[in-house]
Order: sequence, then structure tokens, then C-alpha cells
Amino acid sequence: MENQKRVKSAAESYGAENVVVILGAAEGEAAGIAAETVTNGDPTFAGPLAGVPLGLRVYHCMEEEFKSQVDATVYEEQISMMEMVVNLDEIMSEMKSVREQFCKFKD
Repeated sequence: MENQKRVKSAAESYGAENVVVILGAAEGEAAGIAAETVTNGDPTFAGPLAGVPLGLRVYHCMEEEFKSQVDATVYEEQISMMEMVVNLDEIMSEMKSVREQFCKFKD
């Protein structure tokens, strides 16, 4: 709930078109729910983003769009090992689906 509050505040303060959310969920379903929350509103209707479709850009930290923007050494040290233990295809599919359905801002 606190993260939803922070995301909503950032979108209000800086403009939704200027906010990008980076997720790190280890499962596709969890990543999809979090991505849907910051784009289309909280699907559980429990948090500050219930009924609030911000349409934010959202990426997973293992997606190339993010990966290509960070220092390769830092990525290697902090994230790359997780690539071996998660289902990347599932995560990427979830993220792409949510962006296609709900993201208001295109890169």
C-alpha cells in the first residue's frame, strides 16, 4: 500500500508522462499484477490506486529496455544471477501484455 501511495504521489508531483516504474518481481503473475496496478489501477481495489488508472510506463528490471540503460557491471552484480532462477519468458509476456493494454505513454 505504501508503494502505491509513493507511485501516485510521484505521478501527481512530476506528471504521469514523466514517471517510469521498474519492477523486480520474481514471478510473472506478481509482475503482471504490479504492472496493472500502476497502469490501470489496483485490481484488488484495496490500495491508494484503486480506480486510479495512471497509465504509467512500467518495465521489469530484467527487460532489455531497462537493462540497456544501466551500467553493465552494476547489473551483473545486482540482478543477473536472478535471470537464472526466474521464468523470464513469463515475466516478459506479462509486462508486454499490460503495456499494450493499459500504458497511456509510448516510448
